[in-house]
Order: sequence, then C-alpha cells, then structure tokens
Amino acid sequence: MATRLLRTSIRLVLCTAPALLLLGCGFFHRPSELECMERAMYFESHRSSRDGMVAVGTVVMNRVNSGQFPNTVCGVVGQRNQFAPGVMSKRMDSRSLPRVREAARAVLRGERHPFVGNAMFFHTAGHRFPYDNMHYTLVTGGNAFYEKRRSELVTQPVPPPPVDGLTGW
Repeated sequence: MATRLLRTSIRLVLCTAPALLLLGCGFFHRPSELECMERAMYFESHRSSRDGMVAVGTVVMNRVNSGQFPNTVCGVVGQRNQFAPGVMSKRMDSRSLPRVREAARAVLRGERHPFVGNAMFFHTAGHRFPYDNMHYTLVTGGNAFYEKRRSELVTQPVPPPPVDGLTGW
C-alpha cells in the first residue's frame, strides 16, 4: 500500500511540474535576459539617470563578453556577491519600469555608454579604496566605473567628475 501511494505521488509530481512550467507558474519562472538586465539597472543605478543605467548595462555586457564571467546576462547579474543584494529577488516599483525597460532594451540591442570602455567594475561614487589597480573611466548615475589594470598602467587613479546626459533624457 505504501509503495503504491509513493508511486502515485511521484507520478503526480512528475506530471504536474511540466504543466505548471508551461502555464508560467512562478515556482519555475526563469527570468529572461531583458528582465535580468532591467534588474541590474534598477537596483544598481538607482534609476537616477539613463546614463547611469546604460553604464551599468555596459558593464554587464562587458562581463558577458569577457570570458572571465558567465556568458549570459542572467548568469552575470545572478552571480553571487557581484551585484546588489536581492538583485534577482526584490520587487521593483512598476512606476520606474518603463524607463528601465527602454534602457535595458537599448543595451541588449547594442547601445553602450561611450565612456565605460572596457570597465567591468563599479562602486558607489564617493567611496574610496586603497588599491592602486583601479583605472577609472566614468562617474555617472551615482557610480564610479573602472577597469582593473596593473598599477603602472593606471593613468586615471581617481574618479573623474560626474557626467550625465550623454545617452538621453
């Protein structure tokens, strides 16, 4: 009797899981590349400017293309301890989403912030670190963007003045 009940339970789970997946049940929701990019921009740029969002998106794409990080947007954004805590799980305010979505779509279509260059890192603007390998490329949207270089190749060791308005809005 117990074995029969166990087989029935297993069959029910195996038959129900694919149906739930096909129905878009939240238990099995796999975010799209667009949603992952939106989340990175939303939680990292504080939606302060289009430049800030496009710069964050540019860093995500630089990482995707680098070979040093996962090769998908969701892999990069979901990587542990790389982006804001809860980036893949916290709720986003729907009032901000139209602008965030527009910027995310633009980056996924190929737009890049012209001053980010090859930067794959950023931190909150105003923070200082004692490292000598940080070559800063841009400050925008509340973040300072930088490349990691050998110290003798760093020509911009301090963040430049903030720039906004290069990509619109």
